[in-house]
Amino acid sequence: MARHLHGGHELVAHLRASAPLADLLRAAPSLPAARAAHARALKSPFASETFLLNTLVSAYARLGRLRDARRVFDGIPLPNTFSHNALLSAYARLGRPGEARALFDAIPEPDQCSYNAVIAALARHGRGHAADALRFLAAMHADDFALNAYSFASALSACAAEKDPRTGEQVHGLVAKSPHAEDVHIGSALVDMYAKCERPEDARRVFDAMPERNVVSWNSLITCYEQNGPVVEALVLFVEMMDSGFIPDEVTLASVVSACAGLATEREGRQVHARVVKCNRLREDMVLNNALVDMYAKCGRTWEARCVFDSMASRSVVSETSMLTGYAKSADVEGAQVVFSQMVEKNVIAWNVLIAAYAQNGEEEEALRLFIRLKRESVWPTHYTYGNVLNACGNIADLQLGQQAHAHVLKEGFRFDFGPESDVFVGNSLVDMYLKTGSIDDGAKVFERMAARDNVSWNAMIVGCAQNGRAREALQLFERLLCSKESPDSVTMIGVLSACGHSGLVEEGRRYFQSMTEDHGIAPSRDHYTCMIDLLGRAGHLKEVEELIKNMPMEPDSVLWASLLGACRLHKNVELGEWAAGKLFEIDPENSGPYVLLSNMYAEMGKWTDVFRVRRSMKDRGVSKQPGCSWIEIGRKMNVFLARDNRHPCRNEIHDTLRIIQMEMSRMSIDAEIANCLRNYCSEACG
Repeated sequence: MARHLHGGHELVAHLRASAPLADLLRAAPSLPAARAAHARALKSPFASETFLLNTLVSAYARLGRLRDARRVFDGIPLPNTFSHNALLSAYARLGRPGEARALFDAIPEPDQCSYNAVIAALARHGRGHAADALRFLAAMHADDFALNAYSFASALSACAAEKDPRTGEQVHGLVAKSPHAEDVHIGSALVDMYAKCERPEDARRVFDAMPERNVVSWNSLITCYEQNGPVVEALVLFVEMMDSGFIPDEVTLASVVSACAGLATEREGRQVHARVVKCNRLREDMVLNNALVDMYAKCGRTWEARCVFDSMASRSVVSETSMLTGYAKSADVEGAQVVFSQMVEKNVIAWNVLIAAYAQNGEEEEALRLFIRLKRESVWPTHYTYGNVLNACGNIADLQLGQQAHAHVLKEGFRFDFGPESDVFVGNSLVDMYLKTGSIDDGAKVFERMAARDNVSWNAMIVGCAQNGRAREALQLFERLLCSKESPDSVTMIGVLSACGHSGLVEEGRRYFQSMTEDHGIAPSRDHYTCMIDLLGRAGHLKEVEELIKNMPMEPDSVLWASLLGACRLHKNVELGEWAAGKLFEIDPENSGPYVLLSNMYAEMGKWTDVFRVRRSMKDRGVSKQPGCSWIEIGRKMNVFLARDNRHPCRNEIHDTLRIIQMEMSRMSIDAEIANCLRNYCSEACG
């Protein structure tokens, strides 16, 4: 016993003697200082002392020298649990979760610190390791180790990374029973966990129950509302935060600016921007400046976005993409192209934005050329890339290019299904492209093979069939839609009514129009009324058309009046036609269409005085008729023809063909109206 006490005194004395060296290592401010302290330790009698070597491992780890820390650890003659924990903490701090786990498995008797270190290492590095962190937490709890604030913080971080609210609720229950229930840091971690698990109500409940809050607590809840909604609550909470005496930091302001971007509230965004400008520290923050560029871009204020963008000392791909998106949204394709060309690092989002900008602003050929560049530069296309490319092919009705894009889609292995990255809209774009190019059967094949469909899928088929003269198929698809889990919407009913109009199904059209409000709860819009007027007008029910127009809950537009004028010409109703034409002259006096339609109606009825009056009125108002235009693809080359165009190289052959048609017309027994149209066309084309 005496011998044991004597040995204990020697150990204490030994440790006291090595304490100055340990303090020197702990205080080492740099790698040279740590190496100097290490050299002194090696020359001292304590060179092999486990306590001192453990301190040296921690010192190298603190300075980011993981290799040196490992070398010292491997040289410890008798490593203990503290030795393993020192290196384990280094792995946790420096992002080596795999090595941390392997080292933990090698510890003979792991303690509370061992568990906390490995849980922290795994929790900090995302979804790939967060589930393992939660398993280690369960093992720690099963081994009867007390969970402390460090354990809870790491566990909640892992739940947030995994988006696992169920386990998060269990950890929350353990927190509530622990002495850390009112800890402000754990409370903030709980708010953040529920926020990242998309549970804003639970995040608010925890926040409201916190006896003490800090800036992190407020930031977590503001960011929660900004990302999960209702977004306006983020702005309300920001005002409450300032009223409570808290000073917002760059994280707060970045979240609030993002909320302003989501709500397109430029005025509030400007107020936050003013606060940023007044603070030198915030003015240079890249994340905050990125958010400001994005906010102004989404509010359609590209000039202000450009001012912030140009003032940034350094830019990232985020700010450049936001600026690019702003130009694209405001239809400034040239500005978007300039930003894109100046980007050092072009991510696929930037490519997608510019392709979409071209496709949506009538420059479909440029969109397709950009897609070819993307492929040549080995950028991996996404769902959005293919969606925009297929839309471009559909808009220019280029079936061959659309089929090539379809081949790329097939190589990507898209199933057109819902999921974490839904690709249903790529299938919808394919269907739409085929229908716009007139390839109905190919569109139907894609539609039938889609693993999942949404309203857009059904609408593309119904509207496409209606526009391509397959009205019966459109109505059959509508009946299939009613039997599926989807419900018709406003666009669906436009397709159905158009199909009825093209097939002359008056009774069916009336029934479908009435069922919109009675069966489907869809209030008819101006477009639905236009479809009905076209349907009834084609069938000659002009009195019903007149009543329908007078009882419309909104003002008719030029499309509706033009539809009525066309029906009046077809059925030679001059009085109603003059009413429609008069309305069109008021709405769009520069459009030559109504003048020509009214003039042709008078001509067909032999009212030449009225024909002259309309033509004279057209001339007096300076309205000129746009020349007729047609195009045909021959040998993969698009040929465009304009009436009275004498510059086309094929004009002589065209004129000869049209003269032959004129001569043959006298020998043919054809409808008088068709003959008249052909004569007029031949006369115009031949000059």
